[in-house]
Amino acid sequence: MKAYKSLTDAQIRQLISAGCRSLDWSRVKIRGGVENITDTEFSGDVTIGSLEGSFTLPGGVVRASGIHHARLHNVSIGDGCLIDNISNYIANYDIGAHCLIENVDLLFMDGAGRFGNGVEVSVLSETGGREVKIFDRMDAQTAYIMAMYRHRPKLIEQLNALAEDYAAAQESLRARIGDHVFIRNTRNINGVRIGDHATISGASRLRNGSIRSNAVAPVYIGHGVIMDDFILESGSRVEDNTTMTRCFIGQCCRFGHGYSASDSLFFSNCQGENGEACAIFAGPFTVTHHKSTLLIAGMFSFMNAGSGSNQSNHMYKLGPIHQGILERGAKTSSDSYILWPSRIGAFSLVMGRHVTHSDTTNLPFSYLIEQQNTTYLVPGVNLRSVGTVRDAQKWPRRDARKDPDRLDCINYNLLSPFTIQKMFKGTQLMKNLLYSSGELSDLYSYHSTKIRNSSLRNGLRFYKTAITKFLGNSIIKRLENLPAGASDAEIRSALKPDTPIGKGGWSDISGLIAPKGEIDALLERIEEGGVHDLGEIQAEFHRMHANYYTYEWTWAYGKYAEFFGYDPEKMTADQVIDIVRQWQEAVIGLDKMLYEDAKKEFSLASMTSFGVDGTKLEKEMDFAEVRGDFDSNSFVQAVLEHIRVKQALGDELIARLERK
Repeated sequence: MKAYKSLTDAQIRQLISAGCRSLDWSRVKIRGGVENITDTEFSGDVTIGSLEGSFTLPGGVVRASGIHHARLHNVSIGDGCLIDNISNYIANYDIGAHCLIENVDLLFMDGAGRFGNGVEVSVLSETGGREVKIFDRMDAQTAYIMAMYRHRPKLIEQLNALAEDYAAAQESLRARIGDHVFIRNTRNINGVRIGDHATISGASRLRNGSIRSNAVAPVYIGHGVIMDDFILESGSRVEDNTTMTRCFIGQCCRFGHGYSASDSLFFSNCQGENGEACAIFAGPFTVTHHKSTLLIAGMFSFMNAGSGSNQSNHMYKLGPIHQGILERGAKTSSDSYILWPSRIGAFSLVMGRHVTHSDTTNLPFSYLIEQQNTTYLVPGVNLRSVGTVRDAQKWPRRDARKDPDRLDCINYNLLSPFTIQKMFKGTQLMKNLLYSSGELSDLYSYHSTKIRNSSLRNGLRFYKTAITKFLGNSIIKRLENLPAGASDAEIRSALKPDTPIGKGGWSDISGLIAPKGEIDALLERIEEGGVHDLGEIQAEFHRMHANYYTYEWTWAYGKYAEFFGYDPEKMTADQVIDIVRQWQEAVIGLDKMLYEDAKKEFSLASMTSFGVDGTKLEKEMDFAEVRGDFDSNSFVQAVLEHIRVKQALGDELIARLERK
């Protein structure tokens, strides 16, 4: 590679004749010729790479590399760039190779900056108290601890110190633009560090931020976007007049159609369109698409907000101080409303307007339905919903992260120690309600909700089925390599856990499902000063994530005696066979409920608005052409195949265990 050289007298004359200006030409250095530089003013120290090569733009337009109609102050420019029509100036920027920057008003760095690192985001509580110092490699798990573990002030002090150290290390008087970056038709960029292969097209203002684009997962910022004090991770896309202030945007997020957000954290694969967010913690796969939807002061993950969804964090007169949690997989229907503080259990559906403060964390997979200002709870009913299963199947498919450096740990399991432990607690509390209020009561009260007698009894049945399914899945997986005719001693040996880690409670740390004991051990190390940088914390979360199934088995192992009455240390082949048969009944029974739920989508009532000008037969034919028929539906076929596979899987293990 050629070295940068001072301009020759001939080159200076050539530049002057091309309309270029400088008070001190000795501070301009170049690696190639000056033929492609016109109408440009230089000040400060400027270095320019070889201006050879060209760009092919959409529509087939070819543009040669060069610098035209610009003012450059303390700028370095890599090889093969095109810089054209800079209305004001570019100052204090290092620009990589093969970049195209044109029709830009102002691109500058003014004094020392940290590029969004260290910005405090007042998440969950608008008035403060849960501030998270964002940084450009932040993961959902570290952010969760920063926001939610305020009861451990020493921990928060240490985490804030680590975040501050990281932010201070990023501080610079100059900003960088990576290689192969396109910036076009953009007004103002101030103190933004831009990664390789980013495209910024038509943005209005970008200030104090980091855009962590790369060749594998480029970032796109489109028309009318305004972003202040932000970090934008790889693979994300922000466009169409979106406005974001003091926000962290994780990997492969999508925002557009005028979305607005302030003081919010969005992690992998979140989507926002039309609506607004304020002070939310949006864990992976939080999705909102509707103009009338406001998410405020809440924590969400794997969540879909229906149109008109709203929450209120003003309860009395002390301001917006209240917060709420919708645990993983919770949904809101159209026009739903929740008065914070409330906590909604995992994979639950909220319908209607709820003005009492519910806590259903130990009753997952439920419906919360409002009738005449009363919240009715239907425990466990979402376990039989087609929508719940479809969601669990679609999330892994919709993980758009191509960057091999995946920041967030995401566990997609519908049934896990996290949800099953809640079902154990939910089962016990429903039995307590039956005992305390009487088995013949029509209605039971629980945490500002009402549960009908029939709903409670169905909930007990749903949870029993789900627990049986989970524990059956676990033991079948554990014994998949057990040889035929194995003795009881060999069975017990195969069942013995590989590690004691996994006993006790489990937590969902914004997508990571892990033993609470492991989380606490890490936090104690941080408090004691045993962790020296944020990368160590992230590595520990990834270790827990990688060992999930090993830890899961340790937890499940401790539940067989409690649930089935079989001590795994004394387990026999006959007892395993009994568990597998109960599992088959549970799995097939649950699949049959899903099958019947799916059938509703093909009922005559669902055909309303089809065949608008015809007979009943034409209505059915029109419906079939658009939606297909029930028997050939892909989901229905998948359910039937699941029944067949699980039946065969159970039969195969039973055959291996049966004594001749």
